[in-house]
Amino acid sequence: MQQPASRPLAAYIAVTAAYWAFMLTDGALRMLVLLHFHTLGFSAVQLAYLFLLYEVAGIVTNLSAGWIAARFGLTSTLYVGLSLQVAALIALSQLDPTWGLGASVIYVMCVQGLSGVAKDLSKMSAKSAVKLLAPSGQGGLFKWVAALTGSKNAVKGAGFLLGAALLATAGFTSAVLGMAAILALILTAVALKMPKGLPTGKKGTKFSAVFSKDHNVNWLSFARIFLFGARDVWFVVGIPVYFYAVLSDGSEAGNRTAFFTIGSFMAVWTILYGVVQGYAPKLLRATSRPEGEIIAAARTWALALVAIPAILAALTFAAGTPAPWLTAAIIAGLLLFGAIFAVNSSLHSYLILAFSSGERVTMDVGFYYMANATGRLLGTLLSGLSYQIGGLPACLGTAALLVLLSAFGAGRLRSA
Repeated sequence: MQQPASRPLAAYIAVTAAYWAFMLTDGALRMLVLLHFHTLGFSAVQLAYLFLLYEVAGIVTNLSAGWIAARFGLTSTLYVGLSLQVAALIALSQLDPTWGLGASVIYVMCVQGLSGVAKDLSKMSAKSAVKLLAPSGQGGLFKWVAALTGSKNAVKGAGFLLGAALLATAGFTSAVLGMAAILALILTAVALKMPKGLPTGKKGTKFSAVFSKDHNVNWLSFARIFLFGARDVWFVVGIPVYFYAVLSDGSEAGNRTAFFTIGSFMAVWTILYGVVQGYAPKLLRATSRPEGEIIAAARTWALALVAIPAILAALTFAAGTPAPWLTAAIIAGLLLFGAIFAVNSSLHSYLILAFSSGERVTMDVGFYYMANATGRLLGTLLSGLSYQIGGLPACLGTAALLVLLSAFGAGRLRSA
């Protein structure tokens, strides 16, 4: 049997630090790629293509990462994830503008796929470690999960702003090489300071064990698919392209203003999302509520989210052309969406660990985050397609439908 970590808080801090470092570069890289290739003339659908392999890689990685961690250990998957992100950043710096549109798209898709593998190895390792390190009782698991997830999203939000700022000041190649160097240093430091005691793996673990037979794990994964699809259907392509069209006149100065504004909005949205996630245990009184009440809360908060994208879609469609009041309404509405979305996401992150046993935690978390990646893939595909077909109103209307499906999945959860 695996011995518990002798210094659980120190191990939690080390895992969190590594995860923060990764997510900062992940957010910055997404913004760098999106804005850089939009200025090169890529359409909404082509921009979505750049992230497709990233999400496909996430599906495959999450499905297998739980088995890999159970077989080889959590620290191994964490270190491999960070190392692959360094390799992806270095590879992206080698992009040559003379290759042409087709070759550039294929190359960036492949590098983004490598980054997708890296992200989900790191995420699965960090989230699974919390289940094993968190103190039992008094809502300890919910508080530690919320702290990790909330801080991660705040850091990723800062990464969006960092990526936009680096593109506007240092340029694309210098930015990705600088991030690769810093992440490599952080990886080295974390590897040297990581306390002993996290699971080292079991040789007899079979790959078939990754598929969950648990009713709640499966329905929670279903809800997760459509929750994250509802976010990414407007977040990945729709909003950045819409804001760029509103803010930039095509000049270098106009582009710079648009970059900073888009990066700032996405950073604020993601940081707000992270702050609310961190506050969720207090908001939901998690330390004093039984699991059944938290399951009921997941249903209620999912339904509360449906109205926001539906109202924004109707407003945007009725207005027709962009106007300052409409942009302000969209920003306010999406910030409110982010706050309620964060509560939903925090509930999901707690419930997947609550539903998992210690022996199956890496495999159940891997299966669940496979669903998470499937939702991001669905949202990414629909983001480019819906914006191309019907602009921002189509993105937001699709988001409302996807949230409704997520609420249906949450409604199928049941108490033990």
